[in-house]
Amino acid sequence: MNYKDYIEIVNDFPSEGIVFKDITPLMANGEAYRAAVHDIAEYAKEKHADVIVGPEARGFVVGCPVAYSLGVGFVPVRKEGKLPREVVKVSYGKEYGKDVLTLHKDAIQPGQKVIITDDLLATGGTIKATIELVEKLGGIVVGLAFMIELTQLKGREKLDNYDIFTLMQYYD
Repeated sequence: MNYKDYIEIVNDFPSEGIVFKDITPLMANGEAYRAAVHDIAEYAKEKHADVIVGPEARGFVVGCPVAYSLGVGFVPVRKEGKLPREVVKVSYGKEYGKDVLTLHKDAIQPGQKVIITDDLLATGGTIKATIELVEKLGGIVVGLAFMIELTQLKGREKLDNYDIFTLMQYYD
């Protein structure tokens, strides 16, 4: 399936000069969404994933159906103050400041094989922080899966020690 047929390009969103890749048309099409989830789930199955991890919020949209289809658990990574029990946390730099991501301290067991999913690989900052959380708890990140990769932002360079799977790449 050509997944790009289901991506809407939106110029100057959320700010001038940004060319936004909107996945909501793909998600709205049952056949395309099911195929995308299936392809990512096949990748996770090949990696023998024990659990799927996704950062909020679009990582949930990708990771939850993948976990469900494989019959494994899904673990959410949330911004600080959103998880109700004891957490591990990591702060990381963003374009305009810092952010903090958290993970329940008991969410990942040492030695568990983890696939991290998200809708988009851009600069890699959020995923690198997510990897750090998983590894703090002893999880083994066996792969990273995305619907879209924006290659010009060079996120792969931050993640060069990890196996990366993407459904589609944009070079602009």
